[in-house]
Amino acid sequence: MGKLPDPGIYVLFGGTGDLARRKLLPALARLAKAGHVDPRCHIVGVAKEALDDAGYQRLATEALVAAGMAAEDVSLLGPLHYHSIGKGEPADFEALSRLLEELETRCDLPGNRAFYLALPPQVFVSTCEGLGAAGLQRSRGWTRVVVEKPFGKDLASATELNRNIHRFFDEKQIYRIDHYLGKETVQNLMVLRFANTIFESVWNRDRVEAVQITVAENLGVGTRAGYYDKFGAFRDMIQNHLTQLFTLVAMEIPSAYQADAIRYEKIKVLRSTRAIDPTTAVRGRYTPGTIDGADVPGYMQEADIPPDSQTETFMALPLYVDNWRWSGVPFYLRTGKRMGKTMSQIAVQLRTSPAALFNSFGAKNETADALVISLQPDAGFSLHFDVKVPGDPFRTERIPLDFGYKERYPAMPEAYETLLLDVLEGDQTLFVHSDEVEQSWKLYTPVLDNPTPVFDYPAGSWGPSQAAHLALLDTELWQESWKGR
Repeated sequence: MGKLPDPGIYVLFGGTGDLARRKLLPALARLAKAGHVDPRCHIVGVAKEALDDAGYQRLATEALVAAGMAAEDVSLLGPLHYHSIGKGEPADFEALSRLLEELETRCDLPGNRAFYLALPPQVFVSTCEGLGAAGLQRSRGWTRVVVEKPFGKDLASATELNRNIHRFFDEKQIYRIDHYLGKETVQNLMVLRFANTIFESVWNRDRVEAVQITVAENLGVGTRAGYYDKFGAFRDMIQNHLTQLFTLVAMEIPSAYQADAIRYEKIKVLRSTRAIDPTTAVRGRYTPGTIDGADVPGYMQEADIPPDSQTETFMALPLYVDNWRWSGVPFYLRTGKRMGKTMSQIAVQLRTSPAALFNSFGAKNETADALVISLQPDAGFSLHFDVKVPGDPFRTERIPLDFGYKERYPAMPEAYETLLLDVLEGDQTLFVHSDEVEQSWKLYTPVLDNPTPVFDYPAGSWGPSQAAHLALLDTELWQESWKGR
């Protein structure tokens, strides 16, 4: 085991909220259980509710039990504290400052602080202002602030958000978190490409026909209708999760496995991406249908959806990177709710063999080799290629050569475990730089400014028929996520 990160205080704004209970507290407990967190670390939950430390400990215990852990595992979180932020006025932040200073003095802590803003985006700036006015952006040790997505809703708001946060924190202190980047298989993209010459040698326009990045959910909007209707599939998924996957697939080899070097290559991809023709984007919205044999309502029948809503629940569009490696290769980005299944997948379709060697046997090579990287539900990858089927008549069949993470590595860390540990270690490799945020919004501005019609698709399908051309022709391949054995 490597050196433990220095001890400090993790301050969870929104500490009683859904994200803290479902993800953050369990992730911190698992990190501690694995020996990755200094036992002298403290956690301070911050929210509006009137709780005391004992009440917050009970909340944390319930959160761990709901996450499948034992009630006694709450002790792994170390000393738990709670601070009511009230109305978020200066006096409330000054009281928080006094609490942190008192804990650091009493427990002989070095003054390291991580502020996690598990909050609605509309209060990011006011929270940073409160921290800054109380002097909480400075301490005797390091100070870091973690910002959840969405990072704005367009270029203007993202630029303004960055400007306001930078008033109080410099870029080295800011950790814009995209939990997709914490998935082991996402990180393995770079290992797959840059540590294995068999893949890197074909990772270019000469060998790749198309790349499709699919993030599909069979769930509807559920209780998030109020939030979702303001953002839709484009802002909720395309601009962040899928764009991050796109840059990791398309980027050049960085000069080092370091945050600045990797971010530089990702930004280069965005700057090299051709301006999007907004008419090529296809938007859709699910109507009533069937999921897993059960009837489900359409988007317009969900609770709290305005009757005049024009929000999309499906989005597909092609991207083209105009550089030496990728010129002419389409990258199809597709995402949707109430799709046929829940899956996150990157399919790299290789070009078909130019030789018709087996045509005389009637075994036409009508399929191409492909590499399918599955992020969920079963993390792994499969390389699909042709083999001869034994016996007569002569025919070929495409089969997958599979690798499943759970088979080889049963104990896979959750994405938030990886990212929270990186915050403690000061590693920004898997976090999003302000330039990435603004460059991606700049790329998508024409699509935002010129929305296309919203086409219906039945729940349980793979989106509107109008988007069929924005997919790999081999639909059987991309609809099938990797299936472990």
